[in-house]
Amino acid sequence: MEKRKILFLGETYRADAITWMNGLKEFGDFEIITWELKTPNTSFFSRLFRIFEFTTAPFQIRKCIKKEHPDMIIAERTTSYGFLAALSGVKPVAIAQQGRTDLWPENSILLPLKIIIQNYAFKKADLIHAWGPVMTISMRKANVDMQKVLVMPKGIDLQQFGNKENTNSEKITAIVTRSLMPEYRHDTILKAFDILNQKGIDFKLTIVGNGKLLPALKELATNLKIDDKINFTGRIPNTELPKLLQQSSFYISMPITEGVSASLFEAMASNCYPVVTDIPGNQSWITHRKNGQLISIDNTKMLADELLWAFENKEHRNVAIQKNRKFVEENADYKMNMKIIAEKYHQLINTSKTN
Repeated sequence: MEKRKILFLGETYRADAITWMNGLKEFGDFEIITWELKTPNTSFFSRLFRIFEFTTAPFQIRKCIKKEHPDMIIAERTTSYGFLAALSGVKPVAIAQQGRTDLWPENSILLPLKIIIQNYAFKKADLIHAWGPVMTISMRKANVDMQKVLVMPKGIDLQQFGNKENTNSEKITAIVTRSLMPEYRHDTILKAFDILNQKGIDFKLTIVGNGKLLPALKELATNLKIDDKINFTGRIPNTELPKLLQQSSFYISMPITEGVSASLFEAMASNCYPVVTDIPGNQSWITHRKNGQLISIDNTKMLADELLWAFENKEHRNVAIQKNRKFVEENADYKMNMKIIAEKYHQLINTSKTN
């Protein structure tokens, strides 16, 4: 294949973005150049400046295009970088929806504007990525041409996240790998383990990652008197994550909204039994008490009860984790899926060049 150049619009530090770009380099022999907004989205004033920066972004992107001459442009999030990609004038354009819907939060005063922006991005894109089936629901509601939609997760590296020999520990060993932000409800998880602790159930809980809630969560664990059984690792290199997953029997994730979680696939590949919130993004992959547990949002008691049920039903867990590993191998193999995506990009570029 002829070497081609892709301009990526998005936040290059994000794990999903890194996986996407690295896969295109490895399996499509693409050269990747990047552009992203420089202002962090962390405070009221920074958001105001970011809006100003967004309005000048098309001019900055065109300068980048004039200098680099990319063969294609790709972007994450249909209501921001995807819209900028659609305005760029470069063809072809591939955009990716990040969650169940990019129209978030649903009570935002900017929602009418976001709908207009998203519809424009959908219309102008040559390819729209839905990393999982749940994302197609909002796309159909927006009357997207579904022939342009590719439903396929980027996948995970199955060699890195290897399946381990199952060890039936005498205590619950669990891991949480989501960012320490309010929408991931780490406090619900801590309170559930407090219930288990009061029942005399022994456990070890590993909470990976960083975020603004870290001090508050540490304080909560101390107040609940379970801090001696919890390991807050802070931010770690991604190379250390597989080992931590393989030391755990349970994977817990309690978000209030979800598109497609690569961390869930990583856990399933590593023989961790999934206990996740009962929301559409998780329902695509998990069936309650079949290959994992689905927990109502913010239901602390249910989380504690279902963890205990799964812990006591070891044979059920052993069968489930074997099925989960096979499922990930067949549906979320990074090497297989990214090769298909890269080939699709080459086809789009070649078609664009001949038109």
